Amino acid sequence: MKLGSVVAIAGLFVNAFAAPAWADVPATESTIIDIAGHEVPVVKGGLYDRYRSNPPLSVIAAEAPDVDLSWFKGLAKAKVDMGFESYSPNFYYKNSRVTAVYTADIEKLRELMPAKVLEQVQPLQVWPGRGLVAFTAYSYQYCDNDSYNEIALSIVTNKPGSSNLGPVSLIGQSLSKDYWGYVLKLPVNTELAKVRGVVGYNLPKWLTGIDVREDERTVTYDIIDSRTGKVDVVFQAGKLADLSKDDELVTNSFTNIDQNGELAYGYAVSRQLSHASSSDGDSAKLILGDGELSTYMKSLKLGKMMRYEYVPEFQSALYAPEPLSALIGKD
Repeated sequence: MKLGSVVAIAGLFVNAFAAPAWADVPATESTIIDIAGHEVPVVKGGLYDRYRSNPPLSVIAAEAPDVDLSWFKGLAKAKVDMGFESYSPNFYYKNSRVTAVYTADIEKLRELMPAKVLEQVQPLQVWPGRGLVAFTAYSYQYCDNDSYNEIALSIVTNKPGSSNLGPVSLIGQSLSKDYWGYVLKLPVNTELAKVRGVVGYNLPKWLTGIDVREDERTVTYDIIDSRTGKVDVVFQAGKLADLSKDDELVTNSFTNIDQNGELAYGYAVSRQLSHASSSDGDSAKLILGDGELSTYMKSLKLGKMMRYEYVPEFQSALYAPEPLSALIGKD
């Protein structure tokens, strides 16, 4: 299944590569830790095993001397209770991503959002009957959670407490680099990422294989169907030329329901170090199979690709969720 393209509108969302070259411990060695009553295998002697999301930057500098840590030096971590004790924000030091934004059936998107969430945010309608979804493939090559891959499928929404003006809201988010969404699906390829995401961030994560292949022109993500063990979704993303090396800060936020049934929000601030975008339909190709994720995506009636983003280098800080009432009270 190949999805075409039209005029660009806005940039949206926000097994790992082999263990980083600077890692001292083979990825095959693991140890079991407890997170909120879950027995979770982690890399033995890895960052999470040693520091539980709070490694000193001096350790990162020693293990990854090629990584610029200047941005993180201005960010303070705080101990938080996320259903387990952790630190916020969670740091992602060396990462890459590719994103494609497609039109989708807006009534189906509304149907998939909980009524409680819809009271505060709704899908942005770009033209009659059509909303937007963002499909993003992430490779977190070195972070507080060691390394892993993740696939995010999100509905593009208005910001809580603000009007939903469709394309006007979308343009406003694009200009401010402050994007909002509701996360539909979020498969990951490590148990650590799954448990932390489900318990700590109230996100729809599950564990499955996510393999990455690269050549001179493309980076390809193969997403495995967890039920059959076969490749279900393939995302072939072009390596765009004319990369901008200008630092760009982007905020990606989500609204959802927490473990107590209350509205919550979370966000990540990303420092994009190398990035490019395109509205050319040939820049990315999404191939859907017959597995669970493909079937779900087909139900969205995906249409034209509005924008593609190639971000081979970025850093990020993911903040612990907070009650949505706190955000709305600030505005």
